[in-house]
Amino acid sequence: MEKDVIVTLNAGSSSLRCAVFECGQDGMEARLRLSLRGLPDAMIWERKDTRTGETEDARLDPPATPDKAQETALAEMTDRLLTAVDPTRIAAFSHRVVHGGQEFTAPVRVDTEVMKRLARLSPMAPSHQPHNLAAIRDLSLRFPDIPQIACFDTAFHKDLPHNDRVFALPKEMAEDGILRYGFHGLSYDHVASALRDMAPGIAQGRVVIAHLGHGASMCALHGGRSVATTMGMTALDGLPMGRRCGALDPGIVLYLIEERGMAPADVRETLYEGSGLAGLSGISGEMIELLESDASAASAAVAFFTYRCRREIGSLAAALGGLDALVFTGGIGENAPAIREGICADLGWLGVGIDRQANAQGASRISPEAGKVGTFVIPTDEEQVLARGAEEILQDRDGATG
Repeated sequence: MEKDVIVTLNAGSSSLRCAVFECGQDGMEARLRLSLRGLPDAMIWERKDTRTGETEDARLDPPATPDKAQETALAEMTDRLLTAVDPTRIAAFSHRVVHGGQEFTAPVRVDTEVMKRLARLSPMAPSHQPHNLAAIRDLSLRFPDIPQIACFDTAFHKDLPHNDRVFALPKEMAEDGILRYGFHGLSYDHVASALRDMAPGIAQGRVVIAHLGHGASMCALHGGRSVATTMGMTALDGLPMGRRCGALDPGIVLYLIEERGMAPADVRETLYEGSGLAGLSGISGEMIELLESDASAASAAVAFFTYRCRREIGSLAAALGGLDALVFTGGIGENAPAIREGICADLGWLGVGIDRQANAQGASRISPEAGKVGTFVIPTDEEQVLARGAEEILQDRDGATG
């Protein structure tokens, strides 16, 4: 039987997504998309057959404990996947891996040595990297003859200019890899490609993409390449997120450890899991719940989020020397018209305008036709990029590993 299927795995901080791609006339085409979201407190199952349009939604039993959420989700996902796909047809599993460091700047076939090198990067992405690698490890054991391919969020930012790559720390630290890497690169890759198809002239100009979801960041692109981004060495920097703090005075970390007596592990837990929208509001880290709430703390958290987004857009526009396009993507960026309007409302000085009707309807272009800056909503598809990355490796006879 021909091995004509690529399966993608995308383990996020609050979800696990899987897609099944088949080789079609126009290349790899998604035929099935599966997801488990709501982690760690719940498991909400979604299944979509992209050929027939049939969908399935269900709320499954939640994980026994939060620290077992991803493990439980992976086992559930694998079992459900195997009811839909004959494993003898699978040519490769392609995984999103958040951090590739300086070493991994293109898709790679994973072996034991690659796994060791990727595991060393886990402290820089503790909410993601261990889950990414756990999925690779588990599927390698289940299917030892099927290649495991890793594609990296950091790779899109590999050519960041020096001033956007380094921190004002002793240069020896930069030489040791303490640098800005940036994240959400698979999403930016897809959205940049989609913008080229939608508005090729604008896409080659000065573009800011806002990937807004449970994790959130922005990227400045010129000529379709990343030239600045809001996240740093880790996925904590930049915008406030669902549970992550975003930009923070580093002296606060020292104060919490030295004066408050907090253990480093407790500080890590606070910054990664107890801050962001959840910490600000005391209600939820989910934007939809905050928008539906009448509590003043919810409104304050939303206002802080949109304010910080506007500040970062201004900063990235300064790095670009102006702005030709603003693109929203990610769960919030694609599905929350109120957030898009709140961000754009005070950016008129930059040439950003919004057509309220188009925005409310979720149109692809939400700026007035005569607007100086084109403002767009483009759904992200990281799985498409994962499938493409695996296809490239499979076509490489050498099967390069780094």
